[in-house]
Amino acid sequence: MNAKKKNKIKMSTTDKIISLIIYAVYTMFAFVCAYPFYYIFINTISSNDLSKRGKVLFWPKELHWTNYEQVLQIPELFDALKISIARTVIGTVVAVMIAAFLGYMFTRETMWGRKFWYRFVAITMYFNAGIIPWFLTMDKLGLRNNFWVYILPMAVVPFNIILCKTFVEALPKELQEAAVIDGAGTLTIFFKIIVPVIKPIVATVAIFSAVNQWNAFQDTLLLITDKKLYTLQYLLYNYINQASSLAGLVNSTSSSASMAASLAHAQTATSIRMTVTIIVVTPIMLVYPFFQKYFTKGIMIGAVKG
Repeated sequence: MNAKKKNKIKMSTTDKIISLIIYAVYTMFAFVCAYPFYYIFINTISSNDLSKRGKVLFWPKELHWTNYEQVLQIPELFDALKISIARTVIGTVVAVMIAAFLGYMFTRETMWGRKFWYRFVAITMYFNAGIIPWFLTMDKLGLRNNFWVYILPMAVVPFNIILCKTFVEALPKELQEAAVIDGAGTLTIFFKIIVPVIKPIVATVAIFSAVNQWNAFQDTLLLITDKKLYTLQYLLYNYINQASSLAGLVNSTSSSASMAASLAHAQTATSIRMTVTIIVVTPIMLVYPFFQKYFTKGIMIGAVKG
């Protein structure tokens, strides 16, 4: 007990005041970040009439889940969800593998034209031809109304490659040198040596890629006319712009068994916008807990001894 008391650091009054100010500032910052999502959510489960008039601010009023039951019956919603999940999963895997492999290859002095190709990739971060040349290029490549328009243009991301290259350069060279001495080839070193120890940066790149893929809708807007290839974000874009007419559609298609509930909680443009927003945002929020642990995990502890 005496040892514990001696190890305690006594804080002065000034330090306590500064700590309280810091806690207060960060608490306010966290509130500012979290409140918009919370506000949207409580409005989706409150009376649609009160929500429309801006009466729901901090606590839900006249709690109900009718909005979700009715919005989930909107045609094409689940088809768009499948496309969004497919493009996010496939696009993330492809982007992560390319970023990790190119980041690794750009650190190998034996790679032919290594400096040229690295600069060739990096320079694309600073120059952009614009939407019209991009549209014409996608059209010439046959990617209009093609699922691969969601994958190929976002496969090579210079920023992610630079992140991976920087991380690989910080690894002990003994890891690769030992593998070369044992006769391992480039792919063997990459998959068995490099990939297991770069999980933190792989997780970071995966989150960046997944969020970009999930939130993207401009490619659908410009290149997709086939409704079977619409993404959830594009439907959200349409629903927000056409919320009033969509609310009327949802109300008119309500079953007779739930007619009383429909009358009590008739859909409005506001309820449609907020409910669809929650449905679209929630899946990507579930991704973070699975990758968060890799940001601080000491994956390299004990990898090289001596």
